[in-house]
Amino acid sequence: MSADGFASPPPGARADWTIDQDWAGYTEAEHQVWITLYERQAALLPGRACDPFLKGLEALDLHRTGIPDFARINEELGRLTGWRVVAVPGLVPDEVFFDHLANRRFPAGRFIRGPDQLDYLQEPDVFHDVFGHVPMLTDPVFADFMQAYGEGGRRAMRLGRLKNLARLYWYTVEFGLLDTPQGLRILGAGIVSSHAETIFALDDTSPNRLGFELERVMRTPYRIDDFQQVYFVVPSLDALLDAKRQDFGPIYERLGSAWDIPIDAVLPTDRVFTRGTQAYAEGKAAQ
Repeated sequence: MSADGFASPPPGARADWTIDQDWAGYTEAEHQVWITLYERQAALLPGRACDPFLKGLEALDLHRTGIPDFARINEELGRLTGWRVVAVPGLVPDEVFFDHLANRRFPAGRFIRGPDQLDYLQEPDVFHDVFGHVPMLTDPVFADFMQAYGEGGRRAMRLGRLKNLARLYWYTVEFGLLDTPQGLRILGAGIVSSHAETIFALDDTSPNRLGFELERVMRTPYRIDDFQQVYFVVPSLDALLDAKRQDFGPIYERLGSAWDIPIDAVLPTDRVFTRGTQAYAEGKAAQ
């Protein structure tokens, strides 16, 4: 551990785990991977992604000629909400991640997947992090939610409730849906950056789609290796921010004695948008 309590960064990284993006070092082939991924998603997302994401994508002009230069993004992002993107060598320790978010810095991997990995990548790359996450940070309400999430992270670690807080992030920031007058729309970065899950999350009959309720979400495990079995539908970005602004102390006390809710469960108290068949998950389990 370093003197400030953070885990020691890898060689070449600063004390806060940031590195230079080295935009000039990207190859033409790497830029082409970004362009391929961008064009595929940009054609699919209108009418599927939520308006704040689409507006953010336009405001930041992430297409241009390939992988975005973080310095250019940060000029507009800083003007809109005071956030900026910082390059990191990969996944960072939880305490580092929370510190960056609490200070309106979004850590993004600088590497990009290979052309043979367009549809699945285990570790988030620059396309997932920047295309998937950063457009939402142009929205003032969502930007405040992300800062509040970072500020709450250290407390969750102290109280041993990090798994519960991580579920909130997973089922909103990564794989959340948003209820709108036009119908369900995609909120989460894990969906909007995935061609296959963009379709699955809204159209497939397999997953449950349930109304967002904070403690319900924090009691629900998630899967990291395949499509989600349940998507939670946030009523509005303001409601999401209000949920995070609660005092989580009493919530964590209740969660300490609460059992996890099975990932495929539909409770009598749930608001059900879609009761899924779970056919996809059951089929994969049978293979």
